[in-house]
Amino acid sequence: MFRLRRDKGPSVLGIVGLALALCCGGVFAQTGDVGYQLRPGDVVAVSVWQEPGLEQLVLVRPDGGVSFPLAGDLRAEGLTVEELGASIQSRLRRFIPEPVVTVTLQEIPGNRIYVLGRVNDPGDFPIISRDVTVMQALSMAGGLTPFAKEREIRVLRQVDGKEQVYPFDYRSAIRGEGPEQVIKLQPGDVVVVP
Repeated sequence: MFRLRRDKGPSVLGIVGLALALCCGGVFAQTGDVGYQLRPGDVVAVSVWQEPGLEQLVLVRPDGGVSFPLAGDLRAEGLTVEELGASIQSRLRRFIPEPVVTVTLQEIPGNRIYVLGRVNDPGDFPIISRDVTVMQALSMAGGLTPFAKEREIRVLRQVDGKEQVYPFDYRSAIRGEGPEQVIKLQPGDVVVVP
């Protein structure tokens, strides 16, 4: 894995690299981080090696599916790009011996949150990381206006077709009070500032 130089002793980079591999390698293996999961509205580029007719941009439909030539309709929502590629590859094996499928994420418009009401710049915002909080969303929206009702902010979320409402108290969050004020947003969440 790492070679030690025998003439001058181990290199500093080699020791640091070995320490990182031993320390962090186990951490990465244990987290079970599956990567970005596709959502409706996302756009992926799909290509099959040495098959120029099988290269195209594919939209994840509102029902969570995609369509690709020869593979037909497949489920994409909740899959990583690697999993979608493997699914397309298994379907193409009926027509192409040993297909090599590449799927790359092109656009993530399905990965958005919405902030409306008494903020300086209401609108929809892309979620780039998984840990966007209500405070960060309010910051993206330019902060609260002077007449915003800081204690009556709500997060609206669709869960299994039903709307869930989560209260958020801006004043408590500013003071660092109450861990319940750290609400991590999910794609599609709406932050309402009355």
